Amino acid sequence: MTAQPSRSFQVGHSPDPDDAFLFFGFADGAVELPGFAVDHVLEGIHELNHRARSGELEVTAASAHAYPEIQHHYRIMKVGGSFGRGYGPIVVAREALDPDELAGRRIALPGLSTTAALLARLRLGNFEAVEVDFEKVFDAVARGQADAAVVIHEGQLTYADHGFHKILDLGEEWTAETGLPLPLGLDLVRRDLGEATGYAFQEALLASIHHARANLDRAIDYALEFGRGIDADTGRRFVGMYVNEDTMDMGEDGRAALELLFRRAVERGLIGEMPRLDVME
Repeated sequence: MTAQPSRSFQVGHSPDPDDAFLFFGFADGAVELPGFAVDHVLEGIHELNHRARSGELEVTAASAHAYPEIQHHYRIMKVGGSFGRGYGPIVVAREALDPDELAGRRIALPGLSTTAALLARLRLGNFEAVEVDFEKVFDAVARGQADAAVVIHEGQLTYADHGFHKILDLGEEWTAETGLPLPLGLDLVRRDLGEATGYAFQEALLASIHHARANLDRAIDYALEFGRGIDADTGRRFVGMYVNEDTMDMGEDGRAALELLFRRAVERGLIGEMPRLDVME
């Protein structure tokens, strides 16, 4: 007779191919957290950032940009992070422009608390932010609400299909300049769960990723259910970009990249102070 879970908690992550791939082991029934029932909460990263401010979800994905504001609620898992090496959010427009031409212009952002928004501020300086859902940044430019857009998720690969030009790749510039991966998203575990439960979930998430990699075709098919109509080749490419070795363990490079991102944000007055990087080993 199977023991019934003694406790349930909510795990927040985005309904996107890369996050779906991470959690395939859970969805496939191959990975469990003994004693716990896991309830998956699928929401966009901007909404998850908002929930994290009150510590609503026991485990959640969140933007690296949001971490200084929510660090009192959450610890950082070394597993599950979204890092780009030589690629990341892109800035697009209807016409080919020099990045310096965007100063003072209207730029559509996929949420003010996203790391993409922070990177745009660090790179482009002052501009008029137009906050929209990440799926509507192309529409915001097409309707004349914005002059350019910062694009995340699979739009980084499909922007040309929407009739846009890439102005710059924020991740490409970051890695070329720093030699480090670009930290975009983090997976976090709430402090009040205690160390034992926190580490147990970290190990379960790592096991889920290993299961997805070992069953690649089935895991990709599952991930594509969250791909908003993208084809299999695009989905496989996108998952390969953001489920990488840094996702398995952010390591020293990941920690150094987070520290650099936050230090630059402090120096520019975009966040108040350096957070304490409490990364679970």
